[in-house]
Amino acid sequence: MFAQKTIDFPSKDGLLITADYYEAKGSETFILLFHQAGWSRGEYKEIAPKLNALGYSCLAIDQRSGGEVNSVVNQTNQRAVAAGKKTKYLDAFQDIEAAVAYVKMTYMPKKIIIWGSSYSSSLVLKYTGDYPDNIDAAMAFSPGEYFGEDDFIKNSAAHIKVPTFITSAQNEQNKWLTINQAIPTTTKVSYVPATKGNHGSRALWEKFEDNDGYWSAVKEFLKSI
Repeated sequence: MFAQKTIDFPSKDGLLITADYYEAKGSETFILLFHQAGWSRGEYKEIAPKLNALGYSCLAIDQRSGGEVNSVVNQTNQRAVAAGKKTKYLDAFQDIEAAVAYVKMTYMPKKIIIWGSSYSSSLVLKYTGDYPDNIDAAMAFSPGEYFGEDDFIKNSAAHIKVPTFITSAQNEQNKWLTINQAIPTTTKVSYVPATKGNHGSRALWEKFEDNDGYWSAVKEFLKSI
C-alpha cells in the first residue's frame, strides 16, 4: 500500500483547498490530478494508486467547482459555497495555480505533470500555455472550449512548450481538435479509442472494458517525460 493523507492548503484568494496526497517513495516526478465538473478528488481513488505503482507521487485536488463522486465530498466546494464565493469552471483556475505553487514549495519535485478531466483538463492546458516554463508536461482528458468562447483555450494552447497528452471518448474528438492543432510542439500526443470510450479521467476506471487502451497510451506518454 502507498501512503495517502488528506491535506489542506490555501488557494490564491485564501480559500482552503482540500487534496489527497498519494506518495510514491523515491519519486522525482509529481502528478497533480484535477477532477471533472460536479465531482471531487474521489475521481482518482482508483487511478492514483496505479500511478503510485508506476513510480509517481500524486496530489488529487478538490477544486471549488465540483460536488461529489465515489463517496468523496468536495470540501473545497463546500467551503466556497459557505463563503459566498463563485464556483463556476473558470473560478477554479486559481486553484490550479495555487496547487502547482504548493507542490513546488512543499515537495520540490524534479518534474511536475498536471492532469485534468473535462473542464479542468481545459484549464490545465490554459495553465500550461499561460505559464510555459512552470511545469514539465500536461495531460488532458476530454478538454474543450467550455467557457463561452470558441478560442479561449486555443489561444493559451498556442504558447505551450512542454509535452502534452490529450484523449477523450471517441465522439468527443471534434471538441479538442482545434486546441490540439494550436499546440506548436512536436511532443504532443493524442489518443482516441477504437471503442466508444468515456468522458474524462474515468475512462481509466476498471469498470469500463476499454480502460486498457487508455492506460497503455498514458504509460507510453509518461515514459517519455
